[in-house]
Amino acid sequence: MSTGSAEAELASPTGPTETSLSAGTGRPAARRVSLSLVSLAALLLLLVLMAVHISQGTATVGVHTLWRAFTALLPGSDDGGTQADAVLVASRLPRLAAGLAVGCALGAAGAALQSVSRNVLASPDTLAVDAGAYLAVVTVAAFGITLPPLMAGSTALVGGLLAAGVVLGLGRAGAGPTRLVLAGSALTLGLSGLTQMLLLLRAQQTTGLYAWGNGSLAQIGMQTIDRLAPIAVLALAGLVVLGRRLDILALGDDGAAVVGVSPRLTRVLAVVLAVALSAVSVTIAGPIGFVGLCAPAIVRLAGARIPGLLRHRAFVPASAVAGVLVVLGADVLLRALFGAQAGAAVPTGTVTSFFGAVVLVALAYRSYDAGDAGPSVAFARLRSRRAFVVTLVVLTTALVVAVVASTLLGDAPLLLGDVGNWFTGRSGRFVSFVLDSRMPRIAAAVLAGAALATAGTVVQAVSRNPLAEPGILGVVGGAGVGAVVTLTVVPLASFWAVGGSALAGATAAAVLVFGLAARRGLEQNRLVLIGIGVSAGAAALVSLLIVLTDPFNGTKALTWLSGSTYGRTFPETLPVLAALAVALPVLGAKRRELDLVGLDADTPRLLGIRLGTARLGLLAIAVVLTAAAVAAVGVIGFVGLVAPHAARALVGQRHGRVLPVAALLGSLLVVVADTVGRTVIAPAQIPVGVVTAVIGAPYFAWLLWRSKGDR
Repeated sequence: MSTGSAEAELASPTGPTETSLSAGTGRPAARRVSLSLVSLAALLLLLVLMAVHISQGTATVGVHTLWRAFTALLPGSDDGGTQADAVLVASRLPRLAAGLAVGCALGAAGAALQSVSRNVLASPDTLAVDAGAYLAVVTVAAFGITLPPLMAGSTALVGGLLAAGVVLGLGRAGAGPTRLVLAGSALTLGLSGLTQMLLLLRAQQTTGLYAWGNGSLAQIGMQTIDRLAPIAVLALAGLVVLGRRLDILALGDDGAAVVGVSPRLTRVLAVVLAVALSAVSVTIAGPIGFVGLCAPAIVRLAGARIPGLLRHRAFVPASAVAGVLVVLGADVLLRALFGAQAGAAVPTGTVTSFFGAVVLVALAYRSYDAGDAGPSVAFARLRSRRAFVVTLVVLTTALVVAVVASTLLGDAPLLLGDVGNWFTGRSGRFVSFVLDSRMPRIAAAVLAGAALATAGTVVQAVSRNPLAEPGILGVVGGAGVGAVVTLTVVPLASFWAVGGSALAGATAAAVLVFGLAARRGLEQNRLVLIGIGVSAGAAALVSLLIVLTDPFNGTKALTWLSGSTYGRTFPETLPVLAALAVALPVLGAKRRELDLVGLDADTPRLLGIRLGTARLGLLAIAVVLTAAAVAAVGVIGFVGLVAPHAARALVGQRHGRVLPVAALLGSLLVVVADTVGRTVIAPAQIPVGVVTAVIGAPYFAWLLWRSKGDR
């Protein structure tokens, strides 16, 4: 086969397929006609969406007003226009231009990232590019620095490049969808924790950045778009020029090297250009979710009938057009459903994130389980019984010390004598008030940390992936939806109402995830990916609810979502205590089953264990533990990721030892995070979930580095 024919046969960005390899046998004229018809249909749909989009708003705009506004913009026109014309030029046209620029940038960026990583689930969201760019922009704003558009775009570019480099480098591009998406999702969680801390600590300087952080097309004038659009055009043109190299890269690194294409250089150039496009999008409109995932998926569906679309010189521009259709369609739908006034306040990114989550679930459901997670080295390490006993003693002592320190420290420091008097009922009014509020939250931290760590141990064993955590099952997201609905609809709802709603939401999410995964045998990677998709959809719904409610209820919901032990009472810790009291003995009895399920897929079957039933039962326990913890203290990330992995590193692979050590580590982590959160900036407080995210992110990066060579 000649080099030219090899290049021509590469249609799919993830490698040649049966369809692409047969493309050369079709009629070129018929393919050109089909491609022309599709292009014409896309253009007509785009024009219709643009017309509908610009006509939506709080004021009616007719054809005459549109024409007068456009003519007023022409050089030499002395028509000052009416107030309606001014609103059109200052608001609606910039919003339309933002939709065009953002959709084009994210669609092309998603196509390039999917090709480079050879992963159809890659996008600026799943690779944490948007999260890195958003953190960079918020960091600058938090310190009161106002940057011009080009400098702001450069800042976002640096943040996005760093995040993409971590995920692609440590997550091993090409290793499989599960590992890459898990790496991006966990890094996004850590970066989002840092961003949320800045938003809380510097609330005055970052006013309005929460809604912007969900992706909003609202613009005041064209200044930002005028300055950043040329960069997007150049980056898009660069990706088109790289199209033939990307086609050849689909042959594999060895095949590309044979024909004189440097795989490393091609990847670096494509990633830089894709991240530049994402940075432009974030600077203009904030992180608009999942457009980079949906747009290439739409083009790939069309490419099944028109293979020519899948060659990168057509695939990248087609994905850009599809991205525009997705963004403008979401914005039109948003304002059609909620009205012009609410549509102006609700971020467009909530709609694209929700539909993108549906696409992610659909792609995961249709995917084949490649088993790319595999057993981790953490499961192969053995420790002596003496090491286990010593570890238990050390961790128990550390937890006692942490509880004592947490009892004494805070905005009102106490002495041990004060605590002794409180226990005997002889303390004064002030000490009683402080400890009556402080001790229940310490108890909540201990119990919630143990529950999340235990749930994480089960999830990692069942999925056979040390990068997994309870949040990926969609349980945390479902609990968040249930709780936020109650907090926003019934502002004076009691803790039990909020907790019950969280439990109901978690159960509904678990049923959805398990129901979809069970139809294909509860295969581990598919289960993880479906859970991530459901979590993303739930996050979009939560953002929508927060933006639509009043600021007071929104603040309460944000605090709950950040994870907080504030205001807890001893009765409110009983659900977590009950869940642990039931789950730990059951898991102790099933410790051998956990060992076998975490080993591989074949050994349990050979020993008579029904793998699907075992997984479902174990995951149900994890769901109950996670839901109880979330209902008690809100959303706390990374505990279910860090504690189980650290426990296996300390005491080995046997779950009879891992479970108690992980529970102690989880309690210790949450207690320390809660103490830090309420003492560092006392009397103000940092939510415990934000602190755990900040602590967990560096550990996660180290974990990825340690495991990057494993299969």
